[in-house]
Amino acid sequence: MEILYFIPQDKYQEARNRLLKDDAVSRASITFKEAKTLGVEKDGFFCYVSGTEEICRKAIEILEEFGEKVEEEEEIIKKIKEEEDTAIQGFGGIFG
Repeated sequence: MEILYFIPQDKYQEARNRLLKDDAVSRASITFKEAKTLGVEKDGFFCYVSGTEEICRKAIEILEEFGEKVEEEEEIIKKIKEEEDTAIQGFGGIFG
């Protein structure tokens, strides 16, 4: 399961800390990307979580306090995955 939330700049650090301190959620794949780096003119971060349904439900409970669910998420998730793939390919070239 995948979820995407937008977290305003002023709530980013607290949201990040809460996700990473939760024993179950911290085991999921959690990615934060600054909105402007993804071509979105907002001050804040996108939080992308990929994991089991149970873990994502727990992440939603935490993130609802700090931000809002992104409804048109497909394009943003695609951009995040493309950046991750590019980074992985770069590491492959280094460690070849």
